[in-house]
Amino acid sequence: MEWRRRGIGSPAAAALAVACAVLAMIPEVSSVRYTVGGSSGWSSKANLTVWAQSIHFYNGDWLYFVYDRNQLSVLQVNQTNYESCNSNSFLHNYTTGAGRDVAPLNVTGPYYFISGNGACFSGVKLALNVSNPPPPPSGSPVKSDSGFLTYTVRGQIVIPAVFAIAAVWDSFLRVW
Repeated sequence: MEWRRRGIGSPAAAALAVACAVLAMIPEVSSVRYTVGGSSGWSSKANLTVWAQSIHFYNGDWLYFVYDRNQLSVLQVNQTNYESCNSNSFLHNYTTGAGRDVAPLNVTGPYYFISGNGACFSGVKLALNVSNPPPPPSGSPVKSDSGFLTYTVRGQIVIPAVFAIAAVWDSFLRVW
């Protein structure tokens, strides 16, 4: 019974085991946060068109806008307002006043961003296309000497099963 006083059979240990099991089953997420314009930021100093063409944007990525908050803004607009630099009818205003704003790319398709106050006419505008990420590469299963799948079984079945057995064992010991 000494082990129970030390917290090994505590509800926190069971919760930790369940949390680890859930985390082991969650697929890897690979979203990326891009600083718009690179080291030049969201400004007329950066060629934002060239910058955007060098990157493949995927659903789940983020845009990080760094700019002079006293002169620029971050507005998401449609294609027509992007081409005419019309900041009066925007879809979303990401400007928070800090000059450090983040825009999620959570829908596939084209995105258009401009800055108001005439800065769009100086080139502070960005058009990009977002697509779904490619599927993960499919590798051939690795077989051990006994013929069982080692990597897949260990990562997707054995580890969660061990945590589930530990949780059941903990519950059993509480009743005992």
